[in-house]
Amino acid sequence: MAALEEEMFASGLPVAALMEKVGQAMAAWFRQQSELLADGVVVLVGPGHNGGDGLVVARELHLAGVKVQLWAPLPIRQPLTVQHWTYVKWLGIQQLDNAPDVAGESLWIEALFGLGQSRPLPETLATLLQARQRCQPGKLVSLDVPAGLCSDSGIPFPGGAAVAMTTLTVGLLKQGLIQDAAIDQVGRLVRVDMGVPEILLKQLPESQPRRICSADVATLPWQHPAASAMKYERGRVLVIAGSDDYPGAASLAIQGAIASGAGSIQAAVPVAVADQLWQVAPEVVLAAALESSTAGGMAVANWLASHELSRFDAVLIGPGLGRGGEPWSLLAEPLQRFAGLLVLDADGLNRLALATEGWQWLQQRQGNTWITPHAGEFRRLFPQLKDRQPLDAALEASRLCGAAVLLKGAHSVVADPSGAAWQLGETASWVARTGLGDLLAGYAAGLGSMDAAKAQACQGESLAVVAFLHAEAARRCRQGSSAGSIAQSLAELTISLQSNECD
Repeated sequence: MAALEEEMFASGLPVAALMEKVGQAMAAWFRQQSELLADGVVVLVGPGHNGGDGLVVARELHLAGVKVQLWAPLPIRQPLTVQHWTYVKWLGIQQLDNAPDVAGESLWIEALFGLGQSRPLPETLATLLQARQRCQPGKLVSLDVPAGLCSDSGIPFPGGAAVAMTTLTVGLLKQGLIQDAAIDQVGRLVRVDMGVPEILLKQLPESQPRRICSADVATLPWQHPAASAMKYERGRVLVIAGSDDYPGAASLAIQGAIASGAGSIQAAVPVAVADQLWQVAPEVVLAAALESSTAGGMAVANWLASHELSRFDAVLIGPGLGRGGEPWSLLAEPLQRFAGLLVLDADGLNRLALATEGWQWLQQRQGNTWITPHAGEFRRLFPQLKDRQPLDAALEASRLCGAAVLLKGAHSVVADPSGAAWQLGETASWVARTGLGDLLAGYAAGLGSMDAAKAQACQGESLAVVAFLHAEAARRCRQGSSAGSIAQSLAELTISLQSNECD
């Protein structure tokens, strides 16, 4: 974003013109939130151009009849910001000599540092902002980037960062603002359009990470099977999931596969699930009823070695499988030879992490592979990346192993070996509960099988669609937040897309 701004300035755009445009757009947003302005505002003015944006906002709110106070805790250094400061003083806006009252009812508009922060806040400022959050939580709005927050990683600098109810960010979203580490500081994220020229947007590299949000339902790259396709041409899925300890994981993974609309689903599940499968999912063919090993995990190896996987477009293995039992080496050979899409989740990943080859085994796969770890599973499989931030970690893992990676979190990341990446930009906090990951894994295998059935490469973009629709179904669901309720919502959302009737 900083580079785009510099190119715009080098092309002749006056800095003053951009500051005025941004400040006016922010002021318009505030005027639409009249309830926030009822007790007046205090604008915290920083030394640079972020402070200048804040002064434009202060001026416009003052002229609209809002009570405005200003406080500049540091000497103003940028000449343009000094000009704005001089003008608002002439207008008669009150300028505070001392720090504002942290318990005051006025809304704080924090315009201290913005983009490109690289060091901790001065201790007095950090202490003041923390006190404000304690005394008046939810009464601070940050301009562009909350003070004290790294706009690349989303991690607060030592000493802490401002906690905003809303962050008005300018131009492109800064990637740090949608990382899980920043959620508490950023609050609601609102993008302020600054009019980045299309010619500059077209120059962004293909590897530029892409945010996915609810509005993208309307433009999903949805692949429709041929109208004449029979069930075996609409995706054939094998789900290998569950154990005596985790029978529910198998049921939920199967529900996810069903919700995808895949044409044919088979399941290798523990005996306890197999005995009731025809009652709860009569359309699913029982491929095997398997016993658990003495260590507790479902015993899969002998059956897998004798089963012909070439009849499937996608195989899911892992949900609820149990960490105990057979080593990965006993599962590796048939899965390595399988030419379709392999989806590895949960205990499938945990068993692979314990293998001698670890993630390097994935490089030997003949077909496409999707892996769907949460943070703990990811660290076990890629211990050398445990200190990386999610976006960088997922991209590097995908590059190393050749698989598309869905690194689950509040704002899940999807990375493709090509270097492309997608990240969810909205979160439904109620999705963080037991069972939703099993549902996601089954849905991934089902939707991926439909791509594989048409001999299309199962790339990261398709996995990003999976992650997005799973999150969107949870956000839309009004029947409950259980995995079963969200499975029904996911099925309804999917069929509306398949029938071109999605709102």
